[in-house]
Amino acid sequence: MISKVCSVELPVGEHMVIYKNRVTCENSTGREGRIAIVSGIHGDELEGQYVCYEVIRRLKEHPEYLKGIVDIYPQLNPLGIDMARRNIPKLDMDMNRIFPGSPEGAVMERVAASVIDDIVGSDVCLDVHASDMYVREIPQVRVSSEFVQKLLPFAKLLNTDMIWLNASATVHESTLAHSLNMLGVPTLVVEMGLGMRVNREYGNQVVDGIFNLMHEMGLWTGQVEEVREPAVSTDGEVEFIRAEHAGIFLPDIAHQHYVQKNEKIGEIIDALTGTVKQEIRAGRGGMVFTLREYPFVYEGALLARILMEVEQN
Repeated sequence: MISKVCSVELPVGEHMVIYKNRVTCENSTGREGRIAIVSGIHGDELEGQYVCYEVIRRLKEHPEYLKGIVDIYPQLNPLGIDMARRNIPKLDMDMNRIFPGSPEGAVMERVAASVIDDIVGSDVCLDVHASDMYVREIPQVRVSSEFVQKLLPFAKLLNTDMIWLNASATVHESTLAHSLNMLGVPTLVVEMGLGMRVNREYGNQVVDGIFNLMHEMGLWTGQVEEVREPAVSTDGEVEFIRAEHAGIFLPDIAHQHYVQKNEKIGEIIDALTGTVKQEIRAGRGGMVFTLREYPFVYEGALLARILMEVEQN
């Protein structure tokens, strides 16, 4: 059932409506468990659109296996989605920096409060994100150290390649995930892929994990795929590799490549002079879980992140 979460008139002459699709089990008793799947907080992150579609498609294909409630919120920033803009257009506000909002606050604070009120009561919430247009991420769950004990068991069920603990930038205090966790709703941030793109392979991988999680929660009795064992990290185990010069970055490795210490990752070239300005090598061995996709770089640009001391199975 499709319903409105909130509807507001914006001061820029736009009308903003946020919808959700609630899929419920047959012969509901009102005591069923509930999972919320949220995406589209950032309008340039489109990977979650496929995840929402595929979850609904599978639920509709076998409604007899559903034993609970699945609430799906594909577009929390519908104006941003329409224009492929990260922030709310014209207001230039990052929606994921205004939670939990306030019913008596400004327009977007009221919207944020309405979203929070609608999700509260869920047994678990998944907030699905993508990377930006510059770097590609493997499917991963990002968890703040504050909620590790509560969230790690859920995160291990989601069929991602890694779990990044203490990923503070993604789980900032004003985010949806942090606010819901503070209100007692276990909320996990899933990140994958590339901004402005949809990777169906990654999407299917995460959807398999969602159904596995639902199966463990007793919300789904259908067959589920075997999930992979994720690598688990802390911030101290992640090496950030940044450009020391401006130029064109040419990677020598594939995404999710397992590198050895001092192995070449790529180089930055100067197209005008035909020279190599920087040769990039791994400081330690591990798995490359973030890799630069957009070739032009400035000094300080992120080129790769390596989960160190992780060996290939």
